Parts: sequence; C-alpha cells; structure tokens
Amino acid sequence: MRIGIDARELCGRPTGTGRYLSGLLTQWATDERARSHEFLLYAPDAIALPLDHHRFPTRELRGPAGWRWEQMRVPRAAAGDHLDVWFAPAYTAPLRLNVPLVVAIHDISFVAHPEWFGVRQGIRRRWLTRQTARTARAIVTISEFSKLELIERLGVAGEKVHVIPPGIDSASPNPKPLIPNPCGVLYVGTILNRRRVPDLIRAFAPIARAHPGATLDLVGDNRSNPHEDIRRTIDAEGLQTIAQWHDYVTEERLRELYARARAFAFLSEYEGLGLTPLEALAAGVPAVLLDTPVARESCGDAALYVPVDDVPAVTRALEALLFDEPTRTRLLAAAPVVLARYDWPRAARQTLDVLLHAADF
Repeated sequence: MRIGIDARELCGRPTGTGRYLSGLLTQWATDERARSHEFLLYAPDAIALPLDHHRFPTRELRGPAGWRWEQMRVPRAAAGDHLDVWFAPAYTAPLRLNVPLVVAIHDISFVAHPEWFGVRQGIRRRWLTRQTARTARAIVTISEFSKLELIERLGVAGEKVHVIPPGIDSASPNPKPLIPNPCGVLYVGTILNRRRVPDLIRAFAPIARAHPGATLDLVGDNRSNPHEDIRRTIDAEGLQTIAQWHDYVTEERLRELYARARAFAFLSEYEGLGLTPLEALAAGVPAVLLDTPVARESCGDAALYVPVDDVPAVTRALEALLFDEPTRTRLLAAAPVVLARYDWPRAARQTLDVLLHAADF
C-alpha cells in the first residue's frame, strides 16, 4: 500500500504537530508490519527527520506551505503517484484527492472559541476543517474530550472518530545529570491567549520576590490574538533578570530545561489533550493545570488543578510543587499509571490500522 502524507509540519522548526508526525514516522520506520507499505511524504522543503528514503521518499513541492499549497499543488503532484490512502496529520486535507482520506484533528478550538482567531484565519480554518471532516473516511483524535467536541460541534458520526493518544517523548538520560533548580518553573507551548501566560508570570512574581534564585522559563512562539505583550508583563512584574522567554529551543536544549525545572505550569483553558505537561511528568516534573475536563483526562491524579482566573491559587499551587515534598511525592507516584496511556508503538500501530481499514486493505 502507498500512503501519502502531508509532511509540511516537519519542515523548519517542528513543534506540536510536527513532533506528533515525527513520532508516528519513527515508529513506522522500525515496525515489521509497516515495512510492507510505502510512505510518500509531501513537503514544501527538505525535512530534517532521518528516514530511509527508499521507504519514505519525499516529494518536495517548493513554495509557501499554506492552504493553496495543500489544496492546489498537492493534488496535482499526487495525481500520478498511485496512492491508496492519504494521511493528513493536522486538521485539513486536500479536498480534490481521489483517494480515501484519514485526518488527525487534535482539537477544534477555532470552532469552540472563534474569538481567539483572526477573522479570515478563523473562517478559513473552520470551513476547511468541516469539509475535511465531512470528506474523510476516518478521523483520528487524541482524547475522548476532542471526540465529543467533534461529534457535538462538527456533527461527525461517532463511529468515524478514533481516539488514539500519542506517545510521550521522554527526556533522554543526560551523561552529566543536571541538578534541578529548587525554585525553577517551566512553561512549554505556543503562546496563545487561552494558555494564560501573563497569569503565570503574575503568579510566579511573589515566589521570585520571596526566594532568591527562583527562575521562570517560557518556551514558545507568541501567536496570541489579540496580541499579548509577554515582555511587557515580565518587565511590569520586575522579572527582567529572572524570567527568560525562548521563542524556540532545540530538542537538546528542551531536554535540559525539563531536567533543570522543579515545577511545570500550563494554564490552558482549552486543549485537545495538552502534551507538554505529560512530557514534563515523564521528566519527573509535576505540573499545575487549569481545572478542565481534558486536563483531568490527560493527567489524572498526577497534577495539581486550579480554577480559572485565580492567580493567587496558581501561586499557592506552584509553591506546593516547589516546596511541599509530600505533595510532590504523591503526584510523581501517580505518574506511571498516567504515562502508560501514552505509548508511541501503540499509537503507530493503531493509526496504521485506521489507514489500512480506510483503504480497504
């Protein structure tokens, strides 16, 4: 079977969806059953992921990787490639492909909360995602919460949606183990309004004033809309030399930041799942999360939960993660059960099953 894959998220600086696709491809590269299939990657530029180019050839369709690339260039290039199925790992797929479609829709925040998106961007994403969901033979999503959202908000039939949690990338052991900062707090994720990064900065400020040596590292590109001025918030709290904002870091640097952190914070009011708190947990760093259904589904008993719009509660939760050993012990003891749900080999096998079924193989 020939599987066409939209691989544009692997170009440049791969973040959430790129890491999701990378995890699947890495497993398919070693899985015995996957060896009987060919994966043809379509990308607007070279991809950095080291793969066997015989089993994973790449069609480079140079140009901006927007909706025109997806809807116009890809169908023309794929028309003669004799594909059996198409896998779209990020919400939308070429609607004019004459092969079965399988799409991964991780969340539908642009439908649930259109106010978080620019008008043109929101309209385009909602229309393309609805059309893709309607056209696709199967939909993969990453949580029961997102499945319910797809059914209720997009009108997708429940039997069409397959919940397949992704794997979690554990930090590789460092040859020289790093000692965590006793007052180190970390956030990782694209900066979006729903993730309330300014609230995290304000909640961290009392800890920084009370504990010399406290640090806050923020990792993620700022895509907030309306724009949130992160540096101005840092300056307003007097944290210029204490809070560091990294718009992007390498995987090696990210592992180092996880190793040095003692507490993780992810104050998101809406996610399809929320992967970086799980990555932190896999690195031995417990998290404070907003108390939402999907946060409870993803992290269970291995996190602290706080109400929305309660900055002092965030401060207290961070203090518990940093300084309350019984709390830390309880949360970390719950980690193995939580993390067992997120396994790349299982995710790759189940996703391949969906692709095979969609293509009637």
